[in-house]
Amino acid sequence: MDIQQKITLGVIIGTRNIFNAQLATEQRQKVSTQMAQLGMGYIIPDEKATPTGAIETRADAKICAELFSSHRNSIDGILIVLPNFGDELGIVQTLQMAKLDVPILVQACNDEIGKVDVKGRRDAFCGKISVCNNLYQYKIPFTDTTEHTCDIDSTLFANDLESFASVCRVVKGLKNARIGAFGTRPAAFQTVRYSEKLLQTSGITVVPIDLSEIITKAQKMDAASDAVKEKLAAIMDYGRIPKDIKKEAILKQAILSVVLDMLMEEHELDASAIQCWNSIENNYGCASCLSMSMMGQRYMPSACETDVTGAISMYTLLLAGNKIPALLDWNNNYGNEPDMCVCTHCSNYPKSFMGNDIEISKLDVLGTVLDRERCFGAIKGKVAPGPMTFFRISTDDMAGRIKSYLGEGEFTDDAFGMDGGIAVCKVNQLRKLLSHICQNGFEHHVGMARGHCAKVIHEAVSKYMKWDIYHHE
Repeated sequence: MDIQQKITLGVIIGTRNIFNAQLATEQRQKVSTQMAQLGMGYIIPDEKATPTGAIETRADAKICAELFSSHRNSIDGILIVLPNFGDELGIVQTLQMAKLDVPILVQACNDEIGKVDVKGRRDAFCGKISVCNNLYQYKIPFTDTTEHTCDIDSTLFANDLESFASVCRVVKGLKNARIGAFGTRPAAFQTVRYSEKLLQTSGITVVPIDLSEIITKAQKMDAASDAVKEKLAAIMDYGRIPKDIKKEAILKQAILSVVLDMLMEEHELDASAIQCWNSIENNYGCASCLSMSMMGQRYMPSACETDVTGAISMYTLLLAGNKIPALLDWNNNYGNEPDMCVCTHCSNYPKSFMGNDIEISKLDVLGTVLDRERCFGAIKGKVAPGPMTFFRISTDDMAGRIKSYLGEGEFTDDAFGMDGGIAVCKVNQLRKLLSHICQNGFEHHVGMARGHCAKVIHEAVSKYMKWDIYHHE
């Protein structure tokens, strides 16, 4: 999914005949203006399609549902606006007949204290409860606004709309996600085993591609091709490469990157997980970290050690916050600080995730047991300070469910003298989080992204994906 793609909402303006229909007409125009200002698309019945230009009767509901159904492939979510009490049946029947299965936001307009006569009163405060009651009865999940009622043209509602758009983006992206599994998992990493079947029930397709196919394509590629030359230039501009790195190693990395790019495009993949340990080094001659980092920088997250659910965790973070994620290990304590730890990888962190200048050199840990000349490609540096969100999903095969955990914290500027990609993290009540991870069988890998977007992920995952989630707060 193109995460820059404009989100389009189907809009239902509700009304009830005992209230002033002009209130609905006025709010309809305000909705159009607000969404246009936010750069969002919308699909709404023509104002002459129903007697009031809003949805009240079953006949109105049929008109709106048919319109929504004809735009099924472009509607990412539905906005229900209650300018007055609204007709609960008209609204729920529209949703029932359209059968779009997308996120829903329910908004109700404020009454004004000086305008509660027969012509001016809205009673949307009460009508919203009735609409939500019907949604509950029909088992239709929905998202609420920050305040029970609000003004359409307010900053508060604009923020709600933007947050809801992110929820829609997460749900649409996950329900249509295609994840490349490049190679089998390393034998020593049973922790990254997962269920393709459970993922498929949520709309997530895993596309396995044998590592031998990737290596063979790389070995046969013309090193003098324009694609390879362009990739070499991009690598040289991506980070600092020590002078002792041989040109042959950089060329191998460039060719591998080109092959991976081709496969991502050919199979229409959104993210990938790669067998980086240690077949690619032994059988091809370089690490995969740099290639993975550069894909991530172009909004195609890539996870280590064929951790497919780790890649999905990263992709979720990307969809939610539009910030490039990375996959890290919960790796080290930070002295005796109870709410601090160190997260690391060898690493394949994207450049913008690091937030600092990076060095591209050889793997440190694997380099102790492999030929170091075959270990070029590691991204090294310390992650710059700032707010962060962490997220992890896992397929619990024995319980037949997808589970997850989520939270927010920060990267700190504290020193830590370890090689690779280093992120010193602070998370409130870290011990409680680590206990949950251990007691519930989660992997040691975790997706992280800059900024805070936990609210969006929690809403999308718990209500619309229906995954179990622990929100650490």
